[in-house]
Amino acid sequence: MSLYRNTIWFLKGIHGYTRKGFEAAAKRFVEKDLDVSVAGRTFMITGANSGIGKATAIGIAKRGGIIHMVCRNKDKAEEARGDIVKETGNKEIYVHVLDLSEPRKVWEFAEAFKKKYKSLNVLINNAGCMVKQREVNADGLEKNFASNTLGVYILTKSMIPLLEKSTDPRVITVSSGGMLVQKLRTGNLQSEMGQFDGTKVYAQNKRQQVVMTEQWAKIHTNIHFSAMHPGWADTPAVAAAMPDFYQSMKDKLRSPEQGADTVVWLAVSEAAVAKPSGRFFHDRRMVSAHLPLAWTHSPADREQKFMVLLEEMAKSFQPH
Repeated sequence: MSLYRNTIWFLKGIHGYTRKGFEAAAKRFVEKDLDVSVAGRTFMITGANSGIGKATAIGIAKRGGIIHMVCRNKDKAEEARGDIVKETGNKEIYVHVLDLSEPRKVWEFAEAFKKKYKSLNVLINNAGCMVKQREVNADGLEKNFASNTLGVYILTKSMIPLLEKSTDPRVITVSSGGMLVQKLRTGNLQSEMGQFDGTKVYAQNKRQQVVMTEQWAKIHTNIHFSAMHPGWADTPAVAAAMPDFYQSMKDKLRSPEQGADTVVWLAVSEAAVAKPSGRFFHDRRMVSAHLPLAWTHSPADREQKFMVLLEEMAKSFQPH
């Protein structure tokens, strides 16, 4: 029965993640939710130079938000900044260069940012990578884990004090539907054992992001935390990481703007913060982070152990 239900749920999900799925969901959207001004509010968006990150930056910039683009490639970021300013007329768009896979640099960036800026209302963890073959960085960290999990952990942890001093603080993490078939693991975080599968490692990282979101929400109750699934969007990252999938699905993929819609909604609307903190969203709706009757639930002690491991790892790279 559980296999049957999960199969039906998965088939429904396939439709729901496509462009048609978005169009169907949009019929229930409340238009006034995004009819807001966020002038004077500050938003940090990682991976804001293309795809969902760029579409998110445009959506928020149109509503007057101050945007801090955190990107790995300076030239691409500056080009994207020009596009955002041109399209929105908002000149308060700032570029910061950072590779999230380098934990020491993430710590250094965060400390420098807090010294220079006195407010951060919303952090959007959008940047991610899917490296198909196992690669390690200069610190000996597997690159997917370093970028998608440890980098997100350090940046968010570092920004929490600044967020807590700001009005209506929020943290949004762009996850993926792939995490629905992954159960949190606390061993083999660096994917050293067994055959390496970049797609599965990425999906595991996305499960880890959801667990981080749930755990942070319990500890920092004055910040609204959320994770979301953008559906299957036509972005450069998808085309590069999953070329076969992209070729077979490209006519059904969402636009970057459709993929970014729930990110913008979570970042600016009052309706979003009326929902409980720490939850998972898809198409402006709170949804389960697990398939029906799934085996992906983890006991509380495993999730706490995972957070302890991340904290110990993060501290080992913290500059003194």
